[in-house]
Amino acid sequence: MGDVTRLLLTGATGFVGRAVLAQARAQGLEVVAVTRGTPPAAWTEAGVIPCCADLADPAAIPVLRAALRGVGAVIHCAAHLGSDEGAVTAATTLGTRHLLAAMAGQSARLVLVSSIAVYDYTKLAPGGTVTEASPLEQPDTARDAYVAGKLRQEAMCRDAGHPLWILRPGAIFGEGRTWNAHLGVSLGPLLIAMGQGGELPLAHVDHVARRLVRAAGIAPQGVEVLNLVDADRPDRARFLRAHRLSGWPRLVLPLPWPVVLPVARLLAPLGPRLPGLLREPVLRARILPLRYDARALVRRLGPLDQPRFEALMAAALKEGAA
Repeated sequence: MGDVTRLLLTGATGFVGRAVLAQARAQGLEVVAVTRGTPPAAWTEAGVIPCCADLADPAAIPVLRAALRGVGAVIHCAAHLGSDEGAVTAATTLGTRHLLAAMAGQSARLVLVSSIAVYDYTKLAPGGTVTEASPLEQPDTARDAYVAGKLRQEAMCRDAGHPLWILRPGAIFGEGRTWNAHLGVSLGPLLIAMGQGGELPLAHVDHVARRLVRAAGIAPQGVEVLNLVDADRPDRARFLRAHRLSGWPRLVLPLPWPVVLPVARLLAPLGPRLPGLLREPVLRARILPLRYDARALVRRLGPLDQPRFEALMAAALKEGAA
């Protein structure tokens, strides 16, 4: 980890945050673990320094500023994962603003957990490749509040002037979270599958954690952006075969996305009142058959030993059922 021996981690009790905390401790790093509520009992171990602060509250700024003493890198995982605009404003936008205010004048580098969702998928053709140079959506016209929040979060971090990694994970999976929105519509035991081909931008939570901790130990060249996806990225048909070991979905009804696209265009005047997959920007972002280029990730953060997708999914399903 070079010169970094202590991290500050936001969102430390979340799905990704827990994995980052475990990975950092496994590497012998001290972690200032930020949480809104009472710290988990497991945090009594040496090397984990609890920091109780609600990032959405300006009162968190002096608390964070004190907690940043001796910290070499900040891994910012905290954000709202849904599309509730008020929750995104509080957790993602205000939370980031207050963290950056606390970091003002500090020398720590910043590792931001953004999302591969920020790309403008209406500008990509079927069979195209998503890279770090792919066009982005714009915050004021983004397809939903989550994407708008992530774009604003990235812009705030860029403007703050810290040495900055912007890491954009794909669909993160692992124990307790094995499904994602890139497959179609679920109705009880039924999946309406809108596509079979194209890579899924999957990233196992442990791989994401290892990449984030590794980035924290490497000085970025100004602002560096990397997409976080696994080396073995299944297409939709292969994903379904592996996930059906869980017993779900029991039934699959194919409905090719090009059939849905004219309907989405016809209903476009109804705008945000429509379900997500009946809005063209959302439909394309979730279902468009694409490829994902991970060469920049490997070049900058190095390769990881990664099991095949089927082994990772089987373990996640088994652990989630235990």
